[in-house]
Amino acid sequence: MAGTPWSSMFRSLQTTNYRIWALGALVSNIGTWMQRAAQDWLVLTQLTDNDAAAVGIVMALQFGPQLLLLPWTGLMADRVPLRSLLMWTQALSGLLALGLGILTLGGWVELWQVYLFALLLGCASAFDAPARQIFVGELVAAAELPNAVSLNSTSFNLARLIGPAVAGMVIASLGTGWAFICNGLSFIAVLLSLWALNPSQLYVQARASRRHGGLLEGFQLVWRREDLRAMSMMLFLIGTFGLNFPIFISTMAVLAFDTDASGFGLLSSVMALGTVTGALLAAGRERLSFSQLIISAACFGGCCLLAALAPGYGWFALALVPVGMAAVTFNNASNSLMQLTTAAELRGRVMAIRMAILMGCTPLGAPLLGHVANAWGPRWALGAAALSGVLAAAVGLGYHRRQRRSR
Repeated sequence: MAGTPWSSMFRSLQTTNYRIWALGALVSNIGTWMQRAAQDWLVLTQLTDNDAAAVGIVMALQFGPQLLLLPWTGLMADRVPLRSLLMWTQALSGLLALGLGILTLGGWVELWQVYLFALLLGCASAFDAPARQIFVGELVAAAELPNAVSLNSTSFNLARLIGPAVAGMVIASLGTGWAFICNGLSFIAVLLSLWALNPSQLYVQARASRRHGGLLEGFQLVWRREDLRAMSMMLFLIGTFGLNFPIFISTMAVLAFDTDASGFGLLSSVMALGTVTGALLAAGRERLSFSQLIISAACFGGCCLLAALAPGYGWFALALVPVGMAAVTFNNASNSLMQLTTAAELRGRVMAIRMAILMGCTPLGAPLLGHVANAWGPRWALGAAALSGVLAAAVGLGYHRRQRRSR
């Protein structure tokens, strides 16, 4: 029924173009999470002897281009038609997944090849991520943007619930390479959804001009505005030291609890249960505030500490649920706040900066946390994640108090 909390939670799906996009994205997201789980398992158990640092290097190569290519990725998202840009980036990502799958199935894969494919996929994703974030604004009216962002996150995290578990079964029954092949084929769904969109029903945003200085405008805006600076610092802390879940979950599964591929996949899916729940709760909210960032960052830190102290596999799995809820609440709130408070012609660059901080700073944290896990154990690495949440909450609280005093 219209007007019920349930219908309000899924209100963006009433838009035809958004429904088409959401269906294709869900299929592709499941494939993406299959690849992430399979890639971590391949590196950790087949190409190395439980080397967490190698997993960290893969993450660094995959997410590093978000930071290195930042001056161009956001500008392209602001200038190039988003639908066309996404067609190219999604097609390239699918081909790379198929290539890694063929190498793995043929028995030819080596660690340096996984590094290379991670880097190439990271370059494609660097151009894809800001375009995909702001493309949501062309699928729904501005008033529905927070809801659409939360439903996008629900899709991504529902896939996170399904993908690793499926990957674990595929790895156990068919081999790691088939998980990569499944991901490559899944991109067909999102390409078909982009092709099927009705152009006349898109809410096309203003495009940036090609005047001199366009590369710097996004940086200048973030630097001038205290709210964007505070959010950027919070994103840096949690993105660098807190969101390295491939390292945390894989090393806890193998080193702390001595589980197999299915147990590893189940842990990723259990955490995704929390992220799906958090995303759905965010989709049902009518109001958005900076306080949500502070509370979710503090909860993230506290729940990571509980996970680090978990005495057994079951307790660790249980702790991952609130960790996922807090992480996705923080992520969605920062996404919507930064988009809604930024002019359309600058949104691509600001969102590219956001993605570069959130994902591109992984090269700083992932290898370091991998070495921490190797030297002192995975529980200490999770302790660093807990500290990042507490510090991020302190940064947000400091900004919030200054704003209250100024008012």
